[in-house]
Amino acid sequence: MSRTRYPRNLPAVALAAGLALAVSACGGEAADTAAPAASASSAQLNPNADLSKQSITISVWDGYTPKELATEVKEKLKTELKVTLHDTNEVIMAKLTGGADTGLDVAFVSGQYAQALNEAGLLEPLHPELIPNLANLYPEAKELSYDKGNVFSVPYTWGTTGICYRTDLVKTAPTSWNDLLNPPEEAVKKVTMMTTERWLALPAIKALGYSVNTKSDEEIAKVKEALLKAKPKLLAYDDTTFGERLKTGEAVMVEAWDGWCPTTEKNIKFVVPKEGSDLWVDTMVVLKSSKNKEAAHAFINYILDPKVHGWAAENILYKVPNKAAMDAMNAELKAANAPLQMSPSDLLKGESIIDLGEDSLKFTRLATEVAAQQ
Repeated sequence: MSRTRYPRNLPAVALAAGLALAVSACGGEAADTAAPAASASSAQLNPNADLSKQSITISVWDGYTPKELATEVKEKLKTELKVTLHDTNEVIMAKLTGGADTGLDVAFVSGQYAQALNEAGLLEPLHPELIPNLANLYPEAKELSYDKGNVFSVPYTWGTTGICYRTDLVKTAPTSWNDLLNPPEEAVKKVTMMTTERWLALPAIKALGYSVNTKSDEEIAKVKEALLKAKPKLLAYDDTTFGERLKTGEAVMVEAWDGWCPTTEKNIKFVVPKEGSDLWVDTMVVLKSSKNKEAAHAFINYILDPKVHGWAAENILYKVPNKAAMDAMNAELKAANAPLQMSPSDLLKGESIIDLGEDSLKFTRLATEVAAQQ
């Protein structure tokens, strides 16, 4: 089973500043988000629209949908589909918030970025009557703090972050984020952590008992102190190749998104530390500027078909919030990948990452300062 590696987010100081200005009103389980800007339909859509007269353009991460998607959509919906790619959330956010007409109808972005786009008034509120396959989602998929009730976004994949480790190369299985921040002797210089801003901070934030959405300068200063103390004991900061490092034995313990922990390999396991973790979600949103909104909704409805949505679980190895899809997936594959067995209720124990508006820059500065420290 091959697995596409893609960076969901990468640090981008200039972009973070621009987004903070564009969505300064943006607001986690720690606090309720502001009332969504897309609280009412911006226009009445025609449920009987001739989709053959519409065409849609989407932007998605490479490898995140089937290569045959455009052909399949044309066959099933009679709608022309153009697939464009973005490498990171930051890239697509720069495009969507730049003020120019992007020509995009649907974008795949992570939850906190969907929240930011909504607060900026750039999203079409969803028309549930055009997406009957929403019924396939788990009830928990409507309880995501950045968009409760799925007002402006539809979750595509979801998961959490934890410690991925070699059972044969560590004397004691890790149970705490402190095992990563202050590794045992046999793991010193054989540990990796992530560079992406919010995930770089995550181990220290949770080890210190803070919210993943903290805005406190005092708490972020203590997070920085913990990260700098841990840095000399690390092998590297790595968002993409930590699984390969584990396989070769170069690393024995790494911070990992659950779906990227290669648990099908002998002696590799994944654990969510006892202090808790995050809940990340990748979503589909319809742009308010879209001139093909009926087709855009039909596309999302098509993705939510269990056979189509199940492709993501079986090929990316990320859980999908689609009960029908998860129930139908290959039992052997699911049994061989412990993270795929996590229930929605287990996932919701994690703290949803939300957009922090201008305060997001605090994490940008944190990542920059930790990286610069020798």
